[in-house]
Amino acid sequence: MTTTVNISPTSPMEVAEHTLFVCKTCASVWQNGKRLGESGGEKFLHQLQQLAQDWELRDQFPIQEVECMSACNRSCVVAFAAKGKLTYLFGDLAVDGSASAVLECASQYYLKADGLLPWSERPEAMKKGILAKIPPLSK
Repeated sequence: MTTTVNISPTSPMEVAEHTLFVCKTCASVWQNGKRLGESGGEKFLHQLQQLAQDWELRDQFPIQEVECMSACNRSCVVAFAAKGKLTYLFGDLAVDGSASAVLECASQYYLKADGLLPWSERPEAMKKGILAKIPPLSK
């Protein structure tokens, strides 16, 4: 299940060219098969949403929450995806203190035609925890 958090000014039939996916079940505490309280992923998502209100790319790079990104042992997890670009999946992000680095890295990703994010150019919090760099789909 996914829900769009920041909606770009595109029509309902259009798909945003860039998307920041955020796992909202990361860093959950479970008891008897039920999640207890707010997960770290939800807290992280709320921090990103708050910061994104003043982000210059908020309309071009919507944040989309995802129920689970299947990287539970590497939480918190986000992904950058765009048409014709590499897709990046990052994990091991600190719940507190990584949100601004995610938006800074997303801004870098947005400006790169191919989406390539060299390690040396990424914010410190985004240099570790890369889980995947997926080639773009053929056009």
